Amino acid sequence: MKLSILRLPAVIEANQQSRSTIYLRIKQGLFPVPVKLGPRCIGWPRQEVEALNAARISGQSDEEIRALVKALVDARKTMLAEVLS
Repeated sequence: MKLSILRLPAVIEANQQSRSTIYLRIKQGLFPVPVKLGPRCIGWPRQEVEALNAARISGQSDEEIRALVKALVDARKTMLAEVLS
């Protein structure tokens, strides 16, 4: 499994949304919180951004998107165990 992290400019490009809209969606539970990469550096796992874009394209409702976001963030906890095994 290849993992990659998208920084904010790449997320903005992938979603065609402004920085403020992305952070609003995080607050609304419609976008996952970023991963802390360092003291002043954050990013989002590429597969999470792609999964959200696919869900939007398929016409999922905001409630379905919230459930997807929760599942994606919860999956981060098990991701490390899978990568290390």
